[in-house]
Amino acid sequence: MTTVQQPPAAVSRSGARPKVVARTGLYAVLAANVAVVTFFFVQAGFASNALIVLGRLTGLYGALLMAFQLVLVARLPWFDRRIGMDRLTSWHRWTGFSVLWLLVAHGVFITFGYAQSSDLDPLSQLVDLAETVEGVLRSIVALGIIVVIGVVSARFARRRLAYETWHFIHLYTYVAVVLAFTHQVAAGTSFASSKTATAYWYGLWGVALASVFMGRLVLPLWRNWRHQLRVTAVVPEADNVVSIYMSGRDLDRMPARAGQFFLWRFLTRDRWWQANPFSLSAAPDGTQLRLTAKAAGAGSAALRHVKVGTRVFAEGPYGAFTAMHRTRPESVLVAGGVGVTPIRALLEEIEGHAVVIYRVATKQDAVLYDELRQLAFDKGAELHLVSGPVSPDLLAPRELLRMVPDIADRDVFLCGPPPMMNAVLGSLRELDVPKPQIHFERFSLAG
Repeated sequence: MTTVQQPPAAVSRSGARPKVVARTGLYAVLAANVAVVTFFFVQAGFASNALIVLGRLTGLYGALLMAFQLVLVARLPWFDRRIGMDRLTSWHRWTGFSVLWLLVAHGVFITFGYAQSSDLDPLSQLVDLAETVEGVLRSIVALGIIVVIGVVSARFARRRLAYETWHFIHLYTYVAVVLAFTHQVAAGTSFASSKTATAYWYGLWGVALASVFMGRLVLPLWRNWRHQLRVTAVVPEADNVVSIYMSGRDLDRMPARAGQFFLWRFLTRDRWWQANPFSLSAAPDGTQLRLTAKAAGAGSAALRHVKVGTRVFAEGPYGAFTAMHRTRPESVLVAGGVGVTPIRALLEEIEGHAVVIYRVATKQDAVLYDELRQLAFDKGAELHLVSGPVSPDLLAPRELLRMVPDIADRDVFLCGPPPMMNAVLGSLRELDVPKPQIHFERFSLAG
């Protein structure tokens, strides 16, 4: 283990929690809309039997959650910087499964409810509804699309699909949304119960779709038109690691922070359609951006062949893995492997005394180590290079406590491979480090 140490610098910081504010705001908005939807449902009156009542209610809640799901994946900067794309994506995923089950329940309850009031069996009743009630056939198609998307989003299927394939299938969600909304307009009892209810539903879907349109299309196009990024240098850092430097216009006005990432598209003939998430490996300085990537697949391996002058389309910045979420004046930055890239950027920006722990298999795997060592010296930080096999665990609670005796009084920023992150999170729990002081982010994309 190698250690670089300088005297600490005293820094004070308030305990503001922007993540809690954003999360509470989302919960409050959802709860308020559930109350409004329930009110309009009651106002519309009840049907002749309990199954139809349950069918209409599950359909309304399914529609509400579908709109909420769109907001979660809209990549709105205010929420993304405070909650993080990984957590928003996780909520989007579980909300999606809730939508699936609510809409399946809606179809089953409605079909069996009407069958109970007629002489038809459930299958014949479903066919009759599709043939005689406007919008029902569209809702059946929408439900079929949602079922397919739910299946390919299950873990066993998702792991077997390339991201681009899964993403293409996922885009059919928007077709399902349009079909479901037109069904609601044509056949929704609550939708048409009053002018206020109709205005509410149009407003809800308008806000949801506008959020996606602005966050996923307008904002990226505007930022790329404004900044005009181009590759200025391609620098090999190791046999399988490369850094790419980019410059552009008005980069001092780009709202990027150390620790964040972009979805990068290098606009060459064979790569323009590939979007890869890479963190900034240096704090933005207003003149250039830098990413550092390890060859983990065909896309990242091809980066060393990108030519100087290549245009770059960058979506972002994304992520809540920033100094914005600090709760303590002193920090611990823990990196594993190429997870050092956002950690290195954070060290450059972060204030107060910091301890950096860099975990690698061998010292030769320590990418950007010379930069880290110089930064640690310049900023009065401690740097521990921890190398060796996976077992024994060199970041076990006792080892962490030996390197950072006051770790429970510091913010901990963690980035690395999932097994390493899970092990360190377990060690932090054993050391009773408060959860609000632990900051990490997993790369996870949706929609």
